[in-house]
Amino acid sequence: MAASPHLVVFTGSGISAESGIKTFRASDGLWENHPVEDVATPEAWQRDPQQVLDFYNQRREQIRRAKPNAAHKALAALEQDGFNVSIITQNIDVLHERAGSRHVLHLHGEILKARSSIDERMRYPLPKGGIELGNVCDKGSQLRPDVVWFGESVPLFAEACDLVSQADFLLVVGTSLAVMPAASLLSYIDYDTPCALVDPEADMLSPPGVLAINTTAGEGVPALVNRWKQQGNLLLS
Repeated sequence: MAASPHLVVFTGSGISAESGIKTFRASDGLWENHPVEDVATPEAWQRDPQQVLDFYNQRREQIRRAKPNAAHKALAALEQDGFNVSIITQNIDVLHERAGSRHVLHLHGEILKARSSIDERMRYPLPKGGIELGNVCDKGSQLRPDVVWFGESVPLFAEACDLVSQADFLLVVGTSLAVMPAASLLSYIDYDTPCALVDPEADMLSPPGVLAINTTAGEGVPALVNRWKQQGNLLLS
C-alpha cells in the first residue's frame, strides 16, 4: 500500500450491545431500569453518591465479563493489516482495546478508571473491584467514576473533531446520532469525505449524504473490512 488511508470510526452503544452490554436508550429515559437523572448526572452524584457508585460498580462487573465481538475484532484486524485506523467511541467500556485496537479516543470516559472529584487530571485504573465511599484521590477528595455524565462538558471533543477532519473515510457504527455534542462530529468531515452508517435502523438515522448500511455491527463492519482489505483502499465502489 503506497499510502495508508485514514479510517476514522465513530462507535456508539450499538456495537457494545452485541457483546451483551445493556445500552441507554433515550426513548424511555432508563438505563438498567434507573432514570438517568438518578445515576448519570452531577446532581445525582451530589444527592446520592452511594447510589451512583453502586450503579457503576455493577456496570463495571458486567463490562469486565463482556468480550469483544466480530465488529471490534474486524476493526482491530484492519489496523493490523496496515490501515491507519482511529476510533472515537461514546462507549465507556474498553472492548475496542481488548480486541487489539491501539488508537481509541473515549469521548465519554472509561468505566475501568476512577478519577478525583476535584481534579479531573487525577485518574486511577481499576483492574478489579469498584469505588466505595471513602476511597479518595491523592488530594483527599472522594473518587468518582471516570465518565462524562449528562450535563457535563466533553473534554476530548475538540480532539475528536480534529480526528474527524483528517479522515479519508468516516464510518459510524451503532449510534443514533442523538447525543450531543458527539452527534455533531459529522459536520467536521470535509465535504467530499465519504461517510457510512452501519446500524439496523440506518435508513432512518442517516443524515443526507451518508450511506446507510442497514445491518448489525457484527455483520456490517466485518463485511466492509474484508472488502477494504481485499482492495487495499477505503473505496466502496
